Amino acid sequence: MSRERKDQSEKFSDEPEMDSPFSQPVVVPIEDSIDLHAFSPKDIPSVVEEYLEQCRLAGIYEFRLIHGRGKGVQRRIVRSLLERHPLVLSFKDAPSESGGWGSTVVVLRKS
Repeated sequence: MSRERKDQSEKFSDEPEMDSPFSQPVVVPIEDSIDLHAFSPKDIPSVVEEYLEQCRLAGIYEFRLIHGRGKGVQRRIVRSLLERHPLVLSFKDAPSESGGWGSTVVVLRKS
């Protein structure tokens, strides 16, 4: 393959370039809720896991994960992770004025 043709094929690689905005971590403010709609479905487990850890470190022991209503796929993914996470004391649907079954209220262990 000629060098010119190889250079063109490299431009279309699936790997992000190091100076690409997609190669940088996303900084999310640690608050009493996070809207998961902004994240790719494949990233939801790692986002939720990291958010749990960061909330605990920030001293936030109760917060909402906003996953939406839809068909319930994101809700099942989120709750599956919460069921087995050692930091989680409990979780439940948010009150109707805070999203109802489209959001999950999480309570973390304090120790």
